[in-house]
Amino acid sequence: MTSAPVAKPPYRADHVGSLLRPAAVKEARKRFYDDKTIGAEELAAAEDAAIRDAVKLQQDAGLLAVTDGEIRRSFWHYDFMGELTGFELEERDEGVQFHGVKLRPIFPTIKGKLDFPEDHPMLEHYKFVASVTNVTPKISIPGPSCCHFRTAKADIHPKEYQHPEALFADLAKTYAKAVKAFYDAGCRYLQMDDIFFAYLCDPKHRAARAAEGQDPDWLIDRYAWMMHEAIKDRPDDMVIGMHMCRGNFASTHAAEGAYDPAADAIFNKTGVDIYFMEYDTERAGGLEPLRLLPKGNKRVLPGFITTKTGELEDLDDLKRKFDAASEFADIGQLGIAPQCGFASTEEGNKITEDDQKRKLDLVVRTAEAIWGGVDK
Repeated sequence: MTSAPVAKPPYRADHVGSLLRPAAVKEARKRFYDDKTIGAEELAAAEDAAIRDAVKLQQDAGLLAVTDGEIRRSFWHYDFMGELTGFELEERDEGVQFHGVKLRPIFPTIKGKLDFPEDHPMLEHYKFVASVTNVTPKISIPGPSCCHFRTAKADIHPKEYQHPEALFADLAKTYAKAVKAFYDAGCRYLQMDDIFFAYLCDPKHRAARAAEGQDPDWLIDRYAWMMHEAIKDRPDDMVIGMHMCRGNFASTHAAEGAYDPAADAIFNKTGVDIYFMEYDTERAGGLEPLRLLPKGNKRVLPGFITTKTGELEDLDDLKRKFDAASEFADIGQLGIAPQCGFASTEEGNKITEDDQKRKLDLVVRTAEAIWGGVDK
């Protein structure tokens, strides 16, 4: 099925990318990875079927950009990182701490020189979703900051990467190669989830980085530089989105704090076109950072609709929130998306598939009510 979108992105309604994994996929993954009772082809068939259903769900809601729901992934970030040349994933005793729960104990390590391989599996993942939709296919990958923030200093083994600037330079080159590879695969809407800009707005995370001898404001600047270098040479018809939240594992979070320390870098130093920003709770702070969004074609999609709980937001309340947001940014440069994905890991958030559907429907209804349509 060829892609024939009504209009090119950005859209007034969108979503971050991940969707709840259906029971059939969870069962197939268990049988393949744990029980070893089925082969790769049978697993792929179950994933393919679920992705077709996920695309239909998104299209039926009225969205003009669709993803594969990250249904082939275990994690939103590690699956991508682990397939980069130079990266290896290691399983250990204890996972990353979230609010009241720990992530599964998978840790990225850098063992060699970084590069983006020509056979990275997510290129094929993109091609599959593009083949089963008649709107704009999008893929979400972790941004370059993730490769640094989520890798402990002790797990960065090459001597040359002991100097952060050398590591950042190679990460930027690796991602620039990835951007070109996705473009060559047909991708015109690529999203990079650089959530660690938001983490570096959290006083506790800032203090932890400072204790390691890393100036959090310097990191924000360097992370913006990496993103800019990675995407600066993209063709004019390729749109780049960036999601920034404070963690999402089984409806829990890992950070809090307003966007103020990172807002200037986010809006004015990255070169990104579309910003997905978490705004569903007080943990995200106020809307004032939106005042730094430059006039023009850039667009912010405030995440007033949460994916962490099934309670459906009120449309009139969402309109009031956009009235408040428009005090700091032109309403013409705003749109609506959920605050995060529905399943940043394969466990998924503590919501139902019906909750997910109602949330996606609400995203579109909000765009229609405020701007007159998804493509306006």
